[in-house]
Amino acid sequence: GGGCVGHCLCGGFSSHLGKWSSWEQEEALGAMANPSPTRNPTEVQMSQLVLPCHTNHRGELSTGQLLKWIDTAACLSAERHAGCPCVTASMDDIYFEHTISVGQVVNIKAKVNRAFNSSMEVGIQVSYEDLCSGKHCSICKAYATFVAQGPSGSKVKLKPLAPQTEEEKIEHSIAAERRRMRLVHKDTLKDLLTQLETRDGSAAVPAEKTRVESVELVLPPHANHQGNTFGGQIMAWMENVATIAASRLCHAHPTLRAIEMFHFRGPSQVGDRLVLKAIVNNAFKNSMEVGVCAEAYGQEMSVSRRHINSAFMTFVVLDQEGQPRNLPMVAPEPGDGERRYREASARKKIRLDRKYVVSCKQTEVPLSVPWDQSNKVYLSYNNVSALKTLIAKANWALAREKEKVRMYTLEEDKFLSFRIEMSVRITASRAFSLLSDLRRRHEWDRHYASAELVQQVDDDDMIYHVVSQTLSHENKPQDFVILASRRKPCSKGDPYVVAFRSVTLPTHPASTSFTRGETLCSGFCIWPESEETSKVAYYNQATPGYLNYVTTNVAGLSSNFCATFEACEKFLLKNKEDLIVRLQDL
Repeated sequence: GGGCVGHCLCGGFSSHLGKWSSWEQEEALGAMANPSPTRNPTEVQMSQLVLPCHTNHRGELSTGQLLKWIDTAACLSAERHAGCPCVTASMDDIYFEHTISVGQVVNIKAKVNRAFNSSMEVGIQVSYEDLCSGKHCSICKAYATFVAQGPSGSKVKLKPLAPQTEEEKIEHSIAAERRRMRLVHKDTLKDLLTQLETRDGSAAVPAEKTRVESVELVLPPHANHQGNTFGGQIMAWMENVATIAASRLCHAHPTLRAIEMFHFRGPSQVGDRLVLKAIVNNAFKNSMEVGVCAEAYGQEMSVSRRHINSAFMTFVVLDQEGQPRNLPMVAPEPGDGERRYREASARKKIRLDRKYVVSCKQTEVPLSVPWDQSNKVYLSYNNVSALKTLIAKANWALAREKEKVRMYTLEEDKFLSFRIEMSVRITASRAFSLLSDLRRRHEWDRHYASAELVQQVDDDDMIYHVVSQTLSHENKPQDFVILASRRKPCSKGDPYVVAFRSVTLPTHPASTSFTRGETLCSGFCIWPESEETSKVAYYNQATPGYLNYVTTNVAGLSSNFCATFEACEKFLLKNKEDLIVRLQDL
């Protein structure tokens, strides 16, 4: 396909270079010799013209081929940073927004967002370009995790990545949150399974009728430059059998809408046989989930098989107007089939929650999102990532400086944000312990009357009912239901973070005694400056209704903020040797 043509052209180009004059070389390579100074050194760009050999029966780019290109670009980016071979460990959920036709160009941009010890997150953006109309459109965004490998497969310790632009700083900061979300995904699924009911499946298609099993022999063209089976190739084979399983349920040509995390459990090599199995786990009104797994074995007579990969793919069937058709129900097989059937329902709920909470632009996120067990991980992610995004913004303007306290403002779109910071003679970990407990906030913040812990979600997330001293326009005190999410540093140089946002809880509805207030994004960020000193910063993103008050009271407001923050410093200094704090630190 296109990839081979590219390799041949590059080979021919380099072999003839020596015959050119130095002037001709300079002219031909001028664009490459002077890359943009701001370009990320790990950034890889790939452009592929979609040819008939890349497409399905509808003349659209097959998802399997797209996955191969995505994996190639991401791997090359990872290897640029690592300086050694890398293998795909996992690929996060991918939502496909559009299909791509023959003759259009696929543009893929991949760059390393963050390097951890031996793994790194690569962000991938995919768009298509119509060469005739000049139209560009986003296809999907993906995040892949790669592991660097040394000689004989040993792990390699990676050098940290230094983000330069505002966008890179945001992605670098939030990569730690996405990593945390991947690690707790199984627990989220387990929690939700206990709440689901099984539907009546009497008039349903037996799931075993959709079962597919296929075998592939791994040949040299299927392997990457290290001799392992190319991750993108395995994904493409898995997509192929999943499509066949989905077709057996709907007796039509399905369209792949989403892929839930590919997780590579081990490598396979040239000469291995890969057995690919797929079955429809569950069908909903307009979509179905297909479970697919890949197993490898070496010799034809080998009994033991190695589990290589698993994934879950969501398909729809589109009518002539491009709308999803209704699908028949599925009757699961007894035992494992019933477990997969229930898990598919749980994954659908998690997917919808995650899309609602995580995929929203900050300006579209409703102020108070209902909190429940199924979306707790994604609400926590959204809470912390919104604050980290605010922290990484570049255009903060110094509005006031009074002794040690500095106040900054940031104006953008409909929001006005504040940042107040100062250095305090206290360790960062102790400041973090004191400021993350809202029950003690009334000791320094005169706007707080009380804060009651109503739900301890886990070690890092708590929900409080807060009553404010401030009277509303209705002449009643305000109250808030606030999710507090705390994070210790993921690696050296990271700050301690405590994020706050409003949520709604069925147990604490709005009351006539109070005016229910809401906070969109606020919290603390604490950086260690030395062994005994920390920089403490408080951030608050004002909601649109707050702006009229702010513009008429800027002087009074900044004086108020500074006075409150000075009280915060006194509170921290008074309590820095507190026995309770030391016990919490331990």
